[in-house]
Amino acid sequence: MENPRLKAVVGLAERKALKTIENKGPFSEKYGVNTFNDEMMRKYLPKQAYDKLRATIDTGESLDPDLADSVAHGIKEWALSKGATHFSHWFQPMTELTAEKHDAFIRHIDKDKVIERFSGRELAQGEPDASSFPSGGLRATFEARGYTIWDPGTPSFIIESPNGTTLCIPSVFISYSGESLDKKAPLLRSGKIIEKAAIRVLGLFGNKSKRVKTTLGAEQEYFLIDRSLYNLRPDLVLTGRTLFGARPPKGQQLEDHYFGSIKERVLSYMMEVEDELIRLGIPVKTRHNEVAPNQFEIAPIFEDSSIASDHNQIAMEVMRKVATKHGLVLLLHEKPFAGINGSGKHNNWSMVDEFGNNLLEPSQTPHENLQFLVCLLAVVRALKRYGHILRASVASAGNDHRLGANEAPPAIMSVFLGTGIMDVLDTIENDTSVSKSKSSVIDLGLENLPKIAKDTTDRNRTSPFAFTGNKFEFRAVGSSASCSTPNLVINVMVAESLDTLANRIEAKMREGSDLKKAVLSILRETITEVRPVIFNGDNYSSDWHKEADKRGLYNDRNTPAALKHIVGKDSIDLFTKYKVFTEAELHSRYHIHTEAYVKTVDIEAQLVREMALNTIIPTAITYAGSFADGLAKLAALKGVNAKALEEQTDLVNKLIVGIAGIKKEVEKLETELDAVRALENEQTKAESLCNKVIPIMSKVREHADILELMVDDSLWPLPKYREMLFLL
Repeated sequence: MENPRLKAVVGLAERKALKTIENKGPFSEKYGVNTFNDEMMRKYLPKQAYDKLRATIDTGESLDPDLADSVAHGIKEWALSKGATHFSHWFQPMTELTAEKHDAFIRHIDKDKVIERFSGRELAQGEPDASSFPSGGLRATFEARGYTIWDPGTPSFIIESPNGTTLCIPSVFISYSGESLDKKAPLLRSGKIIEKAAIRVLGLFGNKSKRVKTTLGAEQEYFLIDRSLYNLRPDLVLTGRTLFGARPPKGQQLEDHYFGSIKERVLSYMMEVEDELIRLGIPVKTRHNEVAPNQFEIAPIFEDSSIASDHNQIAMEVMRKVATKHGLVLLLHEKPFAGINGSGKHNNWSMVDEFGNNLLEPSQTPHENLQFLVCLLAVVRALKRYGHILRASVASAGNDHRLGANEAPPAIMSVFLGTGIMDVLDTIENDTSVSKSKSSVIDLGLENLPKIAKDTTDRNRTSPFAFTGNKFEFRAVGSSASCSTPNLVINVMVAESLDTLANRIEAKMREGSDLKKAVLSILRETITEVRPVIFNGDNYSSDWHKEADKRGLYNDRNTPAALKHIVGKDSIDLFTKYKVFTEAELHSRYHIHTEAYVKTVDIEAQLVREMALNTIIPTAITYAGSFADGLAKLAALKGVNAKALEEQTDLVNKLIVGIAGIKKEVEKLETELDAVRALENEQTKAESLCNKVIPIMSKVREHADILELMVDDSLWPLPKYREMLFLL
């Protein structure tokens, strides 16, 4: 019988790069053509409706309900001009994915005729079933009503398919009683909170800014493999990662893939992805090979955090769709392959006022440097105080395989600031000055603050939260995760620190200090306060883990340990104070993420059992039997070296030992799974799966991967690492 794996490998030689882009003009000519952008708003809306909608987008003013019908009509006319027949409220439930329900633009005018119509109410609000999405107890099955509410902040967009197009209306998702059931509503709330706190701090320095937004640039890492190989891997199909697979002789040790020449088939895929994203107004900027073989990255220009989070979700969907068209599969799991780098999103976060001034950009004037240092230390203090909550925001079964594995930062939340900034902070804290020869900063006296040069130090790729010149790069976000959750946590914890520092500065001024002395006094106190969370060295080193423990920093190495912080006192106090979450909403998110972890590991464990018993053991037995038969035939021949023949029998014995080892571990796995399922408490289930089930799964894999290296290559049914990672 022909081996499907080998047939698929041979067939790869026939795969060619697709030519799919009809209009190869410059991006500037295509940018946003599939969005209801400002140009389309001007074209399709009456002036009064345009002005009000523009004000809603720019300043957060509520849209006059009387104008909703005019806006809806304009959006409908634009969508019809693009060939749309349906509209959908596009939202982000608590699944890390997106959701949509399509409705046609039709209404009866009599029993035999319909017309296209779209009302303001249909634009503003939809009503999907809220009982079938994760709610963490906020909604029971019989409490089905939920609402999607239009968010004008992200432009509506058109999704094209071969047979038509659909208008997508970015929306938030809430329950009948008003609780948030999605990722977006809390992020929008957090944006208002940090804006208010930042404006308050800016006001201390005479800054007249009225608006501050947080910005995000999410660098998205991903793997591609050929679909024919993917279809032969049940583990990839059902879990997104390989539960078995011997490491190939070559992985990434030669460091020859990073920034290397992009294969033609992959480049064709990248170009089509970029073309679609540009049409959707998503400003993709960079593409390149990543460190691991068949791993790549796409990165956009910075945008408002809410829009950027939406755009990242859209990008992942477009990347999946285009991969299918090219005979490829997009892998967004944080660790699809053992032994090589996993994938994440580098979450680049900053604050910008309405004039485009970056609040984390070191300035050219001493007065503004004080403002910069307050903003900088507010972020550092936020991580010192709430780093464990930020760690919880990126906790998942997939990310557990990646964090701290010498490819991603560890679970210890620390800040990298670099030598240039540290020189300034040391000088302020110690009330001394630093010379030019010591660093790139100018001599610092307390009455004459220096210019602070941008990029005064090297980058630190091991740090989970690194200052990189005018932004902080949070490197712990998983590749499949929504950006919304970690960014709303950053927004709220930084808002709390900005408010705290403003309170302290104002208190000093009430005691009689002028602004400069008050700020410097609070800066000194804050620098001392945050010292434990600042680490500029190698975060992968074992010495740092010991040192972090001495400093009192959390090190939640797995998801069950991290998720408990969502409902800890610090978290409840922080989020309820700023009304970003109610206590009930926090508990719901804890239950949703814990349940997701339990279900994910349970599915993986079941699949380990199934693949071991149905695929790996039968293949090994078949090979052992045929090998034993061959030895028996050889033994019947005259003149065969009996000792040499006996040595070959060792291979059969090793195969049998490996098979027995798998069977023994699978029995343990079944027993442990039964015990876990009998537990009622989700936290206890998660901890048992983490501490007992996953180690057994690893033992099963260990035996199976040894067998893979022993069994005849022509018999092994599962595509191997060398094929999935190096053939495209």
